[in-house]
Amino acid sequence: MGSFSIWHWLIVLLVVVLIFGTKKLKNIGADLGGAVKGFKDGVKSGGEATPAGDATPTQQVTATNQAADPNTVDVEAKTKS
Repeated sequence: MGSFSIWHWLIVLLVVVLIFGTKKLKNIGADLGGAVKGFKDGVKSGGEATPAGDATPTQQVTATNQAADPNTVDVEAKTKS
């Protein structure tokens, strides 16, 4: 029960192509390639430091900020009965 031979992998590939079809496999490959490219671009741009003048602090929402804003609606999800 060692490693599979080339014939086993060819049969598996043939079954996968028959089940999914070449068009769907091509779309999956393109989506996967785009995701990997986006991830690499994100890692590259994430490693670069931004200048101190460009950095803007993000606003944090606290309980006091929510109570002060009259337009805030607090909603809790409930199950239908």
